[in-house]
Amino acid sequence: MKNTNKNIRFGENVKGYDIPVLNEREVRAASGILFLFMFIAITVAISSQNFVMLKYMVPIFMIDMAIRVIISPRFSPTLVIGRLIVRKQVPLYVGAPQKKFAWIIGLVLSGTMFALITVMNTFSVITGLVCFICLIFLFFETAFGICIGCKLYRIFNKKKAQYCPGEVCEVSQRQEIQKTSVSQVMMIFGLVVYILIMVYLFNDFFAESPRDLWEVIG
Repeated sequence: MKNTNKNIRFGENVKGYDIPVLNEREVRAASGILFLFMFIAITVAISSQNFVMLKYMVPIFMIDMAIRVIISPRFSPTLVIGRLIVRKQVPLYVGAPQKKFAWIIGLVLSGTMFALITVMNTFSVITGLVCFICLIFLFFETAFGICIGCKLYRIFNKKKAQYCPGEVCEVSQRQEIQKTSVSQVMMIFGLVVYILIMVYLFNDFFAESPRDLWEVIG
């Protein structure tokens, strides 16, 4: 029997779209929120061996993913916060099925971290790798609008993904503003060389601890 409760569903029915969709702007905002706090928690854990914040953040991450997948994205706390943040922006609709697949991956990863870090109170190469993968997924979604899980959906699912961000699911020719020239690529190479030169010349100087400004100018 089909669920008639409009609140308990995955995605929104929007006129002009054949399948349920989600607002990509809300999704990216929510990913940014999770990335920020997970990055801080992981950084603190690595730098000071203090895992308290990470042990809190992992179950929060897992519960948020579980609500999205099992109940409905409408009730995901981070997506609700994301909606409030971007409420004045024009919605950018993306297909819900591929997002659900991506969030199932997120639920599996966060569930693994929860078992290993929060419950078993352990840390290893496995937990470090899982944390790194989660950060990569969240960062690509936030910074570039690239849903890695959605790309995996296209590999493992026979049905073609619809309404992808930036219309990447559709075959289209790049516009002139999207093309990259050789000189532009060389600028990237130049930046890498610049960084290497800085490391070679100033690494010892940069490694010195900062001094109090008032002592220096006094």
